[in-house]
Amino acid sequence: MNQRHLIAAAATSLMSLALLSTPALAQNSGKEKCFGIAKAGQNDCANLSGSHSCAGQAKVDNDKGEWKYVSAGTCKQMKGMTADEAKMGMKKS
Repeated sequence: MNQRHLIAAAATSLMSLALLSTPALAQNSGKEKCFGIAKAGQNDCANLSGSHSCAGQAKVDNDKGEWKYVSAGTCKQMKGMTADEAKMGMKKS
């Protein structure tokens, strides 16, 4: 295995760990993703459409594809949506 393959494998492993640990952290801390409530520039991470992959990059308020972590059980009270509901809402638009 050459050095390029070794570096690529290590990078893939690190990215996989980061992606897998985020939902567990949210579940353990009593949080859930709530779509459609984030204000512009205040989203927590990547959006559903894939147009960005970082927090703080939402362009408009209450975009259906943008999300924030909220206390478990409070999303509906904020007029938010689950990921599945947001995906369905985006298909209709």
